[in-house]
Amino acid sequence: MARRPASVRARTTLGATAVVAVALVAAGLAVVLLLRSNLGGQADLKAEVAAREVASQLAAGTPFAALDLPDGEDRPVQVVDEEGRVRAASEDLLRIHGTGSPGVRPGRPPSGDDDGGDDDDPARGEVSGGDPEFSTGRATVDDRTADYRFAAVEVTTPRDETVTVYAGADLAAARDAVGTAVRAMLAGLPPLLAVVAGVTWLVTRRALRPVEAVRAELAEITSSGDLARRVPVPEARDEIAGLAATTNATLAALEESVARQRGFVADASHELRSPIASLRTQLEVAAAHPELLDVGGLVEDVLRLQRLAADLLLLARIDAGDRPPARPVTLGGLVREELERRAAGDRITVQASIEADPRVMGVPGRLSRVVGNLLDNAQRHARSAVRLSVGEEAGTAVVRVADDGPGVPPADHERIFERFVRLDDARSRDEGGAGLGLAIARDLVLAHGGDLAVREAPGGGALFEVRLPAV
Repeated sequence: MARRPASVRARTTLGATAVVAVALVAAGLAVVLLLRSNLGGQADLKAEVAAREVASQLAAGTPFAALDLPDGEDRPVQVVDEEGRVRAASEDLLRIHGTGSPGVRPGRPPSGDDDGGDDDDPARGEVSGGDPEFSTGRATVDDRTADYRFAAVEVTTPRDETVTVYAGADLAAARDAVGTAVRAMLAGLPPLLAVVAGVTWLVTRRALRPVEAVRAELAEITSSGDLARRVPVPEARDEIAGLAATTNATLAALEESVARQRGFVADASHELRSPIASLRTQLEVAAAHPELLDVGGLVEDVLRLQRLAADLLLLARIDAGDRPPARPVTLGGLVREELERRAAGDRITVQASIEADPRVMGVPGRLSRVVGNLLDNAQRHARSAVRLSVGEEAGTAVVRVADDGPGVPPADHERIFERFVRLDDARSRDEGGAGLGLAIARDLVLAHGGDLAVREAPGGGALFEVRLPAV
């Protein structure tokens, strides 16, 4: 099996050359056929003119012996009566159709009806006005044998004698012209295809030069690991420029993702170091002084470490594209279950207002985590009240969680959803957590096709609003 050319330039050049070759062959064939048809028509016309000239002489009463017949090899003429006798012929005409006798006509003369009548013959002293009959044959004129195109014209003399005039036109010139045209086309086809191939090769190389520049730069970026570099974008606003721009956008997103991952690893290491160091200190103290062992503190640090590890694992799954199967969930029922589960441990009682029970497609456990994280954040910052409402607006399920705490400055409305971010009044790890709750809540909401935003509550404080597409 033949291997395809590996180079795009080679395949493009071969394809373009093949297309041009097929087009040229088809066009050349059409030209040759048209030329041959035209030359054949001209031969028919010459033969008919010669035949009608002789027929006109006979119609005018010129005797057979006194006919002015064309001379030369290109227009042989023969006059045959209805009995097949040759009444006149060109001086140098020796043979027709190679039969060896000048009396053999180039084809059978037009015959009358089956009963021998002459109803179709021209009137006395007239030439047949219909189209002549044409035939192709061979004739020998002055020892030169060639192919001719013959025209047969009937004429009735004034003496009421009907004869057929056969006049031929030489086909050698027409065939030579066709052969010359074919040879010229065959001779010009290879150079023309070579020019097409060369031009296509050069144009393709110029067109693919930006692609090679992009490939080379990507190879350098891969080998160096420097994601801050970008591939060159051509000045021409074409598909290659679009490819380069998309590649740069992909590199920018990859750079941001890698930077985010590195920051995440660094922040996670920093957050894990604190409870681990606390556990180690307490264990070392307990080993030296068992009576000073603070079991409650150890349990609290272990729980904190467990929650942090669980949050980090959940974020890793979200980043990896983990999407458990979704199913219809009644949002009002899910919120009621979450409130019942946490009622005993709440620092501030949640004032719930479930105005509707919209259905959404999602993962119940993860949606419960969203509500729980928002309530944890509200109770951490609230002074005396936490309010929660569930409703539906224009086909969208809406969950709002508000507190009467200090609120979130407008400049931090987006930053608060970043990982490991704690605002100034929540810097304490004991009170402010690890800064992952809101980040996890937004990532989970976005994974469900919704949105999570924060703004100022009507009575002061922060208002977090979750919007999910309702079923």
